[in-house]
Amino acid sequence: MSKDYYDTLGVSKEASDDDIKKAYRKLAHKHHPDKPGGDEARFKEVNEAYQVLSDKEKRNQYDQYGQTFEQAQSQGQGGFGGFEGFRDFSSFAEGFDFNFGGGRGGRQGSSGFEDIFGDIFEQAGFGGGGRRTRAARGGDIQVDVEITFAEMAHGTEKELEIYKKVRCSVCDGSGVEPGSKKVECGTCKGEGQIRTNRRTILGTFQQTSICPGCQGEGKVPEKKCKKCGGDGRVREYEKIKIKIPAGIKDGQTIRLENMGEAGEKGGGSGDLYVNVHVAADKRFERKEDDIHSEAKISFPQAALGDKIEVETINGDVKLKIPAGTQSGEIFRLKGHGLKHLSRFGHGDQYVKIQVVTPKDLNREEKEIFEKLK
Repeated sequence: MSKDYYDTLGVSKEASDDDIKKAYRKLAHKHHPDKPGGDEARFKEVNEAYQVLSDKEKRNQYDQYGQTFEQAQSQGQGGFGGFEGFRDFSSFAEGFDFNFGGGRGGRQGSSGFEDIFGDIFEQAGFGGGGRRTRAARGGDIQVDVEITFAEMAHGTEKELEIYKKVRCSVCDGSGVEPGSKKVECGTCKGEGQIRTNRRTILGTFQQTSICPGCQGEGKVPEKKCKKCGGDGRVREYEKIKIKIPAGIKDGQTIRLENMGEAGEKGGGSGDLYVNVHVAADKRFERKEDDIHSEAKISFPQAALGDKIEVETINGDVKLKIPAGTQSGEIFRLKGHGLKHLSRFGHGDQYVKIQVVTPKDLNREEKEIFEKLK
């Protein structure tokens, strides 16, 4: 039975990118195998669905082809790219009288217009030898990872399990069954291209397109690899460890080169983009690389001064409260902020003092405050 990625994430086909991301994060958090009651199989299904629906190109192909969209991805596209308008010159030339008599340089049956357009088309790849295409680079992958405030402050390492196209271990990405070899493509005779002549009112033009049989390589497997079907890639889960630097900001993205999907038939791999999300911490608030927090003191401490313990990302430290401190005053703990990503050093921590008004005073305390009044 084919899978419905939208149903897997519990969203509709009209869901926005944000809706898909929220649904993924909720389900991934719920089913993560490291959590009590986690479901590894379900977690993998959710991850697979998100990797398709979070990529606009893959999502469009999935919407069009369903579960067969991977096959559609691998099929070559027809047409002439940016030269679509030159497919038919009859409408372009209608109403004009051209003379296709003698040609230049002794070429019979050609004209100045034919030579000019022929040169243009040869340079654009519609005629002449052209170039064979290089093996297609693999697709990029985007994933999300959530870390705690403490992990953000000190840096951390996470292990991700990603369902992606990897190089086939049987044929090493060649697409050829072991013991077999690559032979000349019978469709293009090893050229990697198919040439066809098209006659128009401006003359005959030679069109060149990538051979659909070998995808421009000129050779095809004598026997296709049984594991990957000749593509050179298979979909598997791969565990990847990533280092998240201290001080990274919520929403920042880490790019890991060549950690995306493997390229077709030995082509280079795409990149992996990891979007980092930092969970909030009720004790601390981040402003750039500085940390802001609050500390509560009593009336006597505010009036007479004291030394108090203050929480920081590196543990408790002593903070001197001078006599006469007012509620709302802010003190700086130099160097107790977050590590700078782009330069040496750390930010600072700013501690806002809150003087607590006592409640339910006993008789002795009331007498003391009466005297103070």
